[in-house]
This record gives sequence, C-alpha cells and structure tokens, in this order.
Amino acid sequence: MADSDLRGRRAYVLDTNVLIHDPAAPYKFKEHSVLIPMTVLEELDKLKSGTTDTSRSARQATRNLGALLDRVEQNAVADGVPVGEPPDPALPVGRLYFLLPDSGTAGVPGLSEQSADNRIIAELREAQRTRTDELVVLVSKDVNLRVKCAALGIPVEDYRNDQVLDDIDAMTAGVHVAGSGFWDTLDAHVESWQEGGRSYYRVTGAAVADWHPGMLLCETEQGGFEAVVRDNDGETALLEVCRNHRGDRGGIWGVAARNARQNFGLNILLDPSIDLVTIAGPAGTGKTYMALAAGLHQVYEDRRFERIIVTREAVPMGENIGFLPGTEEEKMAPWMGGIQDNLEELLRAEDSWSAAAGKDMLAGRILFRSPVFMRGRTFNDTFLIIDEAQNLSPKQIKSLVTRAGRGTKIICLGNVRQIDSPYLTETTCGLTYLVQRFRRWPHAAHITLQEVERSRLALQAEELL
Repeated sequence: MADSDLRGRRAYVLDTNVLIHDPAAPYKFKEHSVLIPMTVLEELDKLKSGTTDTSRSARQATRNLGALLDRVEQNAVADGVPVGEPPDPALPVGRLYFLLPDSGTAGVPGLSEQSADNRIIAELREAQRTRTDELVVLVSKDVNLRVKCAALGIPVEDYRNDQVLDDIDAMTAGVHVAGSGFWDTLDAHVESWQEGGRSYYRVTGAAVADWHPGMLLCETEQGGFEAVVRDNDGETALLEVCRNHRGDRGGIWGVAARNARQNFGLNILLDPSIDLVTIAGPAGTGKTYMALAAGLHQVYEDRRFERIIVTREAVPMGENIGFLPGTEEEKMAPWMGGIQDNLEELLRAEDSWSAAAGKDMLAGRILFRSPVFMRGRTFNDTFLIIDEAQNLSPKQIKSLVTRAGRGTKIICLGNVRQIDSPYLTETTCGLTYLVQRFRRWPHAAHITLQEVERSRLALQAEELL
C-alpha cells in the first residue's frame, strides 16, 4: 500500500529517549496507535534505579504504562490498550501496543544485534510487515538513530509535542522598536499622567494589539522614548516610562547601560513588581554582569533580598574531566567561573562601596548551588539566578521556578544558540519554553540582548566565527 493511502492511519514507535524526555508521551498521539518495543521496556528497566532525572523519568514512564495496563484485562493487552478519547468522536480511540518480534525474525544486515537501536529497528520492521493497514513511524530524539532509519528508508520523526515554537526566530525578543517619530505616527488615543514620581501613558487603538505585558517599547535601539508595557487587554495598553540607568549617576553597583535593551534589562531586574526575568543573548552582551549587579544592589542597598543563589546545569562543553572533590559549593566552583569573573569585576568598581565590603562579607550572601539538590526546597527572600538556562529541559526549568517562595525573584539567563545538552534544541529547551509560556503574565518580563559589549575582539569573534 502506498504511503499516500496510509496518511490518515499511523502507528508511532516510541524510542526510549522519547519516554525519558516526556514520560507522558504515549498520551500525546490522539487517535493514532502507539507501539512500545520490548527493547525500550528493557532499557527503561535498566535506567529506573538511581536518583538522577533520567532515573526518575524512567520510573514515571513505567508507572504511566502500568496505569494504562490497569484499564484492561491481562488477556486483552494484545488487542491494544485504549490511551484516551479521540479529538473527534468519529475517529477511533488511540491504542497502545507492545512490540515483540517473532523469534525467527532476522535483524538488519550489516547492523549488530548487540545494539539496542538496531534491535528497535528490527522490531519496527517486523511491525511494518504485520501492520499493513498503518504507516509505521519511528519517533526518536536520537539524531544518529534517525539517520540510520532514513538510510534504510524507514519513516522517522523527531518528538515535536514539546516544541513551543516551530521556528526559534518566532520567539519573542521582548522589544518593539517603534522608530523615531513614534508618537507622530501612532494612530491611537493617548492619555498621560505622573504618579509616585513615575510617568505613565494609556494608549488605546489598533497599534497595541501586538504588544504584551513585560515588553520594552522604544523609539530606537540607542535611546529616545523607552517604556515597559504594564498591561494590555488587546485594545488599551498601560505604559510606564523606564528609568535611565545610563552614565555614572544612573548606574547600578557601578554598572551603567549602554543601549536601550540593557537599560530595560536593568529596569526589570530592579522592578519589585516583576517576579520572573528572562534574559537571552549571545556571549558578552552583559546578561550575567547586569544580573549580579542588580542582585548585589538589592541585597546590600535596598535590602529587598536576604541572599543571592546562583545555579546552572553542569553540562560540559567538551570531554568530562570526571568527579570533583569537596562540598557542594566546592564542586560547583569550576562551573561558576563566569560568575566569579563577573563578581571580581564588580568588586573592583571604584564608585561602589562593594569594593570595601570584601569577599568575606559576600561569602555568606552569594551561594552557588547545583540544580540536582533543588528538588523539594523553597527559597524565600532570594534573588535566584539560573545561568545557562538553555541547557535545562522544560521539566527541569519547571522544577527550579516552582522553588520560588515568599519575596523571591528568579532570573533566567542563557543563549539558545549555544546548547550543549544532546537532546535539547532551540525550540525545545527550557529557556524558550519559559519565555513563551510567561510572555503574557504581567509579573514576568523578557529581553533579548544583541550588542556584544565585552570587547572589540569578542564582538568581532561573534560576527566572524
């Protein structure tokens, strides 16, 4: 039967990494059949012991499969286990099947049967032979396995249910550059007033439809009118003019903004009404530097927070150097080199009293923690910085953000173009997930920085390399 005849009926074979990535994956295929190879069950059994995220996901995936099996009698499992209700009553209910090839089934010539991936391919080919009324498709996040299947002519797809975007370029940048003469060209009704030393505007008209809370609205990238969108119901938007943190007088802990996006970044980092800040951008744009400066200012000068906690996923860029000695703080030290570099630079600022405070004073207020030990904790009155958030999965980012207790502010920093985790992409990483899900919440704000301010060499390297 031609593939075009099978387009409406599909059977999806799930690889182990799909169930690890999303233990609820069997529920996500609506009216289509879901096939779990026995090799996958064996791999889940090997992975389920331990305290890592992979082990927890393996156990959860196994529990989900067990819950599905509880819906039917044991002798009815071979006929398929109903997974859920179809989106259309006229469509059949999706069913779960387990693949066990006949003992006489031959493997794929040229591929070793010692490899779990190759055994999955053999089981899939057996399913293709027996399920002639469906198009059998492998779903895997393993690029190498997808390449093997493509070479063998086997339909294969990436698991896309967790994608919050089809294209990373569609991710909100958190800024709307209106252009010079913005007010002259804006076809809207505008009211303005001052309250508590701040300037506000209420804009009513079609122009506000594309604005969202927590967005920067500016005339140009270098200056002019700059405001944060506080509220927007689709017809009327409330704007609050940003404070100017440029120059020595406007700087925070010795750090001054050099462009509109950095100025907005400092505004939202210092804003007590913003509980979640996400800052993306290439290396050298000032993400970590501004976050630490804002944290130090609010811990020591404004007294808004009791401490700064910095965490990041320990994903190596190259070959792993092995286990590290010492306490949790000492083990995290090599991963926090970038944070330490920025702290040393901030402590050298001559116009800030932090230079006199010394590292001993900061030691009890700035803590480095591993995300591995965050589960179950609650952080109150904390300025929590999650660095390299692009290397976290949506599940991991949820585990960290839900740690926020009373008076806590969370800052997520990262560069979606620089992902080191093997199973994450620009459209599925935790940072993208967080930005898109919180983009319309009035107590969250995002900005994507563009201009590299580290040095002229770093700027040239970003452009040429």
